[in-house]
Amino acid sequence: MLLSVTNVILVYYLFSSISLCYSEKTLNLLENVSIPAVITFGDSYLDQGNNNYIDTIVKANFHPYGKDFVDGKPTGRFTDGKSLADFFVNALGVKEYLPAYLDPLIQYQDLKTGVSFASGGSGYDPITPTITSVIPLSSQLEMFKQYIGKLNKIVGKDATENILSKSVYLISASTNDFFISYSTVPVRRVQYDVPTYNKMLVQLAVNFVKEIHKLGARKIAVLSGPPVGCLPVQRTLSGGVLRKCVDNDNNAVQLFNDMLKQQLKFLESNLLQSRVAFVDFYNPLMRIIENPHQYGLEVTDKGCCGTGGIEVVFLCNKLSPTCHDDSKFLFWDSIHLSEKVCIIFVNQVLPDLVNSLF
Repeated sequence: MLLSVTNVILVYYLFSSISLCYSEKTLNLLENVSIPAVITFGDSYLDQGNNNYIDTIVKANFHPYGKDFVDGKPTGRFTDGKSLADFFVNALGVKEYLPAYLDPLIQYQDLKTGVSFASGGSGYDPITPTITSVIPLSSQLEMFKQYIGKLNKIVGKDATENILSKSVYLISASTNDFFISYSTVPVRRVQYDVPTYNKMLVQLAVNFVKEIHKLGARKIAVLSGPPVGCLPVQRTLSGGVLRKCVDNDNNAVQLFNDMLKQQLKFLESNLLQSRVAFVDFYNPLMRIIENPHQYGLEVTDKGCCGTGGIEVVFLCNKLSPTCHDDSKFLFWDSIHLSEKVCIIFVNQVLPDLVNSLF
């Protein structure tokens, strides 16, 4: 069901009234819209624990990850509690937690209401997951095909097609391309200048959207690149003595985002009966970085785990001390958002996402 103009106006009125405040609950703006499932692809921002079941060091299934999750349990989510995927699936009115597709205990009901295929450390660039030994997008696509086959057996072909066409698909996959493949390692920087690399990444993103569209996806949201140059680890590695945001990295990401937004808009016009949304991951985080107290935060240049400047995945472990109050931190570790900021971000982008997809 499409949102009426009145409903859209109400959405924006509600958004404007709370945008300057931090809410501990995600907004739910879809009372008149039924979404059967949410399905995610990409990297650690949407990985719900798939990396637990593959041979990689890019894992988060140990303490202190998950310290604020149910019973303080580390699940493979790359944060202290719930992830971006959890807050999106909750805000879209589907369920409270999004499970990892590779979880051997996954239930039939979980399959019907959506899963995550994302893998921490992955990216659009096919070389990125080979560096981190994680699940590439091509394999995530194959997992999606397997998932469709399972749905067919559970609910039948017609019901499966209905679920696929009405579900919301989230993709986040560019961060590691910029941070790992182009900046830190950097295998791609010797091959491509920034515009050429961005053009390649955007084309890979567009191709991925086309592939899931062929399989039945009709409401697709693609997260832009975040301000990679402001990640605590990148400040430490390349931000100098003062650990400033790395402008070159942020400029590269902004160029990618501009190109991606334009190409997704063009793609949407050519995909019949489909909506393709660009979700700004960059500017909301920059607003928080520049005005942390407005959101009840205090620390934006360090993570809560360890020193906050370098610890991530296996470096953030049970021997690492954590900050006294992670609700004051933008970042949980040196790359990933704290649970509190996951809530803030989803609440910020949800109105535009609803308007774009419905």
